[in-house]
Amino acid sequence: MTADDVLTIARSQLGVTEAARNSGPQIDLYLADVQLGPGYPWCAAFVSWCFDQAGGADPRTAGCWHMWRSYIARRAEAPAPGLVFILDHGHGLGHCGIVETVNGDGTLTTIEGNTNADGSREGDCVARHTWRPGIRPGLLLGYLDFLS
Repeated sequence: MTADDVLTIARSQLGVTEAARNSGPQIDLYLADVQLGPGYPWCAAFVSWCFDQAGGADPRTAGCWHMWRSYIARRAEAPAPGLVFILDHGHGLGHCGIVETVNGDGTLTTIEGNTNADGSREGDCVARHTWRPGIRPGLLLGYLDFLS
């Protein structure tokens, strides 16, 4: 599995939108991929589904914090296309997505589930964002490499 494999899947989901809070035909598939029903926050389920569809077995979780703690050996020092980023919002809340590009100006372009146009961690769609690490709300914990 390559970064292009994962990113092709993630890009194909851009614009998927909730029909009800944390639910919709495609969103319910993301959640089912991690053995959850409709209604749960789904950013990590989206990430897991993309890797599963691209032919990978990891990550298999609906929780950003669980992903960060469970896959210590997969942590990466720097962002790269196809890696997963993990944000800490405090009080056990997190957000994650897939790095699409690392831009020359230090920003990242990412594809994220359960977000919105403002970059929320609890939005209603799959969207692309460009942001600078350290400026986006939430503490950037780091990156996970599920490609190797």
